[in-house]
Amino acid sequence: MNIQAQQQAAAGQEQTHFDVLIVGAGISGIDAAYHLQRDMPGKSFALLDKQSSFGGTWHVHRYPGIRSDSDLYTFGYSWKPWMGTPIATADEILRYLGEAIEEQDLARHIRYGQLVRAAAWDGETALWTLTVEDRETGVTRPMTCSFLWMCQGYYRHDEGYIPDYPGQARFGGDIIHPQTWPEDLDYSGKRVVVIGSGATAATVVPAMAGTAEHVTMLQRSPTYFFARPNTSELAELLKPLGLPDEWFHEIMRRKYLYDGEVTARRSREEPDSLRNDLLAGAKAYLGEDYPIDPHFTPTYRPWRQRLALIPDGDLYKAIRSGTASVATDRIETFTETGIQLASGEHLDADIIVSATGFDMSPLGDILFTVDGAMLDFSQCWAHRGILFSGLPNLAWMFGYLRTSWTMRADLIAEFVIRLLRHMEANGARSVTPTLRERDRDMAPLPLISEENFNAGYIQRSMHLMPRQGDRPPWVFSQDYYTEKDEIAGADLEDGTLIFK
Repeated sequence: MNIQAQQQAAAGQEQTHFDVLIVGAGISGIDAAYHLQRDMPGKSFALLDKQSSFGGTWHVHRYPGIRSDSDLYTFGYSWKPWMGTPIATADEILRYLGEAIEEQDLARHIRYGQLVRAAAWDGETALWTLTVEDRETGVTRPMTCSFLWMCQGYYRHDEGYIPDYPGQARFGGDIIHPQTWPEDLDYSGKRVVVIGSGATAATVVPAMAGTAEHVTMLQRSPTYFFARPNTSELAELLKPLGLPDEWFHEIMRRKYLYDGEVTARRSREEPDSLRNDLLAGAKAYLGEDYPIDPHFTPTYRPWRQRLALIPDGDLYKAIRSGTASVATDRIETFTETGIQLASGEHLDADIIVSATGFDMSPLGDILFTVDGAMLDFSQCWAHRGILFSGLPNLAWMFGYLRTSWTMRADLIAEFVIRLLRHMEANGARSVTPTLRERDRDMAPLPLISEENFNAGYIQRSMHLMPRQGDRPPWVFSQDYYTEKDEIAGADLEDGTLIFK
């Protein structure tokens, strides 16, 4: 039975209570399901996803050239070897996820087209009651669970963030956000302006260049790009040795983790040297005569925003070929035929792509209540960035901003399994993170500090996010090498978790 057929069979199930409900069937939700099934086979569980299929971001986003900006040795699962190129297309990632679901027989647990509208905790019954709408029929019904595992991502999938551009209504062409890319958009022979310079823009520009008449990447300020071949010398050395796939994957995973840690360390300890290396990489592709300043010389130190990887330097190659270009300027106004810049230059355009990021939605726009009281997530304290004060029996998957998302998904899965086993062994029906008396003098700190990571989409929505403190376990370090030991060795009886 194929995945789609299994999904249809699962949809017909009438069971409405589970030990664990997982919200989201993307890369994190699938990982959570794998760990639950492997480590706690006696637990009943289901995955609820509002989309029509699995994959999350990789199912929703359909813009040209869409690919990972993390290597698949670390973005892929520890339990399913990745044997392809380091950077993968969305189609390759979806195929990989589909194989994971089929190989682990997870499709029977997934219910698609299920939109969670509300979640209410009742302390007397120690249950979450979810209000779930079937998007096909419009019918709403309750589902209950003892533990809720939020793997729905952290941004709003239905629409991306588009600033209120002056004069926007005057523009006579198409204004597109990559998150809602029209399937029938024909850009052949068109003049295209892509606003933005992050990973999405770096993907869209070279993918459209050559088919469009010309593509201009318009940025208010430049981004650091890391150009590297979409191959690995180490992989090529290992492949002829006939290693088991698991060995090959683990070696490559450790190699890319090590490389990432070196880059992160250099960004803290020798930012000028790292900056020079990144700019030298740009010059190597663009040529010594290309004006690196102002187009590729950010004012911030490397890694205060995500370091956008461009495989095989494709963005630089498109610019050097003349099919694409960069404009570093501010928008004065949209016009009927393009964009008027503050410098006085006018960019002619038939299509404008607003690659300006997304709106964060920490708990998926779900209305949460705890014993009848409305939840204000921003007032919760993050317990290792996994559990949250005042929120019983709930874990939230929020990954790394510098290391692959899946590396933290694995750590959280192992932590949640250990927590559930601890509750089971001690006869506890609920667990609620709570500040100890000695923690009550902590000053609230943002979950992601601007000094640590200042990307616009993060800072724009930080007021929606929970807070962290200045001492364990109320610290979210955003560092894999710190957390891999701290989370694995977390003391569940340190007085911060109240079991009942």
